[in-house]
Amino acid sequence: MNDQEIQQIFDETYDESRENTISTMLKDFYNKRMLSIVIILWVWGILFFVGAAYSAVQFFKNVETKSQLMYVAIFLCCCQFLGLIKVFAWQIIHRNGLKREIKRLELRIAQLSETVKTH
Repeated sequence: MNDQEIQQIFDETYDESRENTISTMLKDFYNKRMLSIVIILWVWGILFFVGAAYSAVQFFKNVETKSQLMYVAIFLCCCQFLGLIKVFAWQIIHRNGLKREIKRLELRIAQLSETVKTH
């Protein structure tokens, strides 16, 4: 891909006013390219949420301290994994933004190298 093609793609897709908004980050995350990762994250998220809800209900149903401690531990682990999934998704969202910034820097470096060659 040469510099002109990169510049054309950049001009078509780049809108600085909408660059760092949450809606554009979510649109980048929920696209066809990321479909497999999104499905995996949602499936794991739902499983851990169901596990946390089940353990919370079982905690209040049981009267034995040993069982209650077990369900509290399961609940806390499920909540920790839910947080981990959210952090992972947030990192994926920011990775897409970083890729865009790197492409933008590559364009600027190519433009600077062209100006240096002409002078």
